[in-house]
Amino acid sequence: MSHGNAETLTVPRAPSSMLVTGGAGFIGSSFIRTRLADPACTSRIVNLDLLTYAGNLENLAGHVEEPERAGRYSFVRGDIRDQALVERLLEQHKVDALVHFAAESHVDRSIHGPRDFIETNVLGTFAILEAVRARKAAGHDVHLHHVSTDEVFGSLGDTGFFVETTAYDPRSPYSASKAASDHLVRAYAHTYGLSTTLSNCSNNYGPFQFPEKLIPLMIANCLEGKPLPVYGDGQNVRDWLYVDDHAEAVWLVLTRGAPGTSWNVGGRNEKKNLDLLHELIEVVARHANKDAAALRALITFVKDRPGHDRRYAIDCGKIERLLGWTPRHDFGAGIEATVRWTFANRGWIDRVRSGAYREWLDTNYGKR
Repeated sequence: MSHGNAETLTVPRAPSSMLVTGGAGFIGSSFIRTRLADPACTSRIVNLDLLTYAGNLENLAGHVEEPERAGRYSFVRGDIRDQALVERLLEQHKVDALVHFAAESHVDRSIHGPRDFIETNVLGTFAILEAVRARKAAGHDVHLHHVSTDEVFGSLGDTGFFVETTAYDPRSPYSASKAASDHLVRAYAHTYGLSTTLSNCSNNYGPFQFPEKLIPLMIANCLEGKPLPVYGDGQNVRDWLYVDDHAEAVWLVLTRGAPGTSWNVGGRNEKKNLDLLHELIEVVARHANKDAAALRALITFVKDRPGHDRRYAIDCGKIERLLGWTPRHDFGAGIEATVRWTFANRGWIDRVRSGAYREWLDTNYGKR
């Protein structure tokens, strides 16, 4: 099966039972929240998450306990590398669709400690594929949607866009591990006849993002009067995608994308890092009643990240044309929503950064 730029759709899938890996993470929790809030989605959802540093059950608080959702959602703390566990969940919950978000995803962390990225992103995806293959051999097909990144494509010059058929050219341990997992998904689809779809997204942002990432880090540092570190000259370009828009795209690909197809998902919001920071400062200053010039004075240029890709930009014309998806949030609206959420949820941020959440987690779920 090819995961290229095929102009094909499938008879719509209506999953009765979904296993979502990494469902307590930033993007996975958005997917679960939006599915539970969508009256057109009646799927039961099993959330499998190891709850490493970026996994947070608070991301789902207020969204999974309502009486009308009783019986539709369950949580299992576990490792995607545990193939026997994944197989058991697929069988026990009669899963017919698996949405694979679980991944180590921070480039800087991958540079300083690549092993976790190989273990989770490569071996974890391998274990999931083996579990799906075992279910298929037992006569139970499970459709797998694999969520990946535009970073597998490498770096662009000043012009051009990544399309679904762009050759892979990963430049960091993180992107190499995601590229390897993508190739495994394609290989298993081709060799074993698994039903799979794959999506590559641009940089996500929005509520509940772990504070090490660029936008939440800069918001927090603005509020605390800390330096705003910018790599190199600040001219690196990224395309920014609001997380709930991404979640909607994943659902459309999962339910309507033909087996063997890949889909690029972007926000059509290309920004140089320095320009993004200036826009963000203006929004934070307005909401916090702070002086924007004083916040701009906190900008500090630091040594560039090793192998820092210069520009990413996604052509998402295929998903727009075939599935009718377009991002609901332009960058201005998305940043406003993100900053408002941050101001209303300082307690969430403080707990994540202080370690109080980890203490609660270890008490209630046991240490890793």
